Amino acid sequence: MKSRFLFLFLVGILALSMLLAGCAAAPQPGEVIELKYNNQNPEAGWDGSNAAKPWLGQIEKATNGKIKFTTYFAQSLTKGPDSWQATKSGIADLSWCFHGYWPTMTPLADVVSLPFMPFKNAEQASGILWQIMEKYPSIAKQFAENKILISWTSNPYIIITTKKQVKTMDDLKGMKIRVSGGPPIDQFKALGAVPQTMPMPAVYENMQKGVVDGMAAPWEAIYSFKLYEVARYWTIVPLHTVYFTNAMNLDTWNKLPADVQKQVMSVSGLNGSKFYGKNMFDTALGAARDEAKKANIDITEYNLPSAELDKWREVAGKPLWDKWVEDMKAKGYSEAQDILNTVLDMAK
Repeated sequence: MKSRFLFLFLVGILALSMLLAGCAAAPQPGEVIELKYNNQNPEAGWDGSNAAKPWLGQIEKATNGKIKFTTYFAQSLTKGPDSWQATKSGIADLSWCFHGYWPTMTPLADVVSLPFMPFKNAEQASGILWQIMEKYPSIAKQFAENKILISWTSNPYIIITTKKQVKTMDDLKGMKIRVSGGPPIDQFKALGAVPQTMPMPAVYENMQKGVVDGMAAPWEAIYSFKLYEVARYWTIVPLHTVYFTNAMNLDTWNKLPADVQKQVMSVSGLNGSKFYGKNMFDTALGAARDEAKKANIDITEYNLPSAELDKWREVAGKPLWDKWVEDMKAKGYSEAQDILNTVLDMAK
């Protein structure tokens, strides 16, 4: 009898402590809500200076100072590949997430990273990504472990090379080109190149030593990793994009008062996504050109003619679009063709 009473007493104490903990976790009126922000990039880098910190500042301003961020840049809280799970588990309240790390997690959103999609820039593609996440519940469901505040893409990657300018498909044959994983590997195989994968910090040295002949690159990487020093030939061709999110822990989001949630989303959502895409990627083009000029480095840029681009798209674009649709349908996503058509229509 005594042991039963003791057991019930301990259960009651535990339940009370959990209730009090839950109450303590909820922000009180007028209380400053301190959140941990996690980003793998350097704070003083292009992303940190031009996109991440300005956007966080917009949130703090929109919430009238109710939200304050403690920032953890340069993988000081988690490694980049761990950021999604770390957010889900509450190690971080809000994280910068590169979805190329988890290629099977959000396959429907991969539509924006298919080869030779007709995106004009990161701002446009970022807005399209956000809109299809809103339009198609099947896409949103694949991100549902965390609360997505914004989603954005890179600018369409270009080809940068060390020894010769790429002007035709024949020029690419046999060239060792560093690419990110997934569809870009198939894209460059179809174009006749030899795709290589390696961490970004290793690219500069490997291009310098001739281990690779070039890279499929966004403007931000050309600037941040000083790739203009070793790859002086730029072929402007819309290869593909990659995509990202700033994701919040669901418990953190649900504990925010309704008015604060509304304030956060006033600078997030569609407008925040376009802002981030533009300021992380599109604006880095001018910066990369300026840095090359300051260093007295002559960059030779070549804009691939539309007739040549059509040839590349026929070989390594449309066939891979069709394959993606078939793969998605085989996995039970009957709306895959409609998603692709929607993105193509929005990109016109």
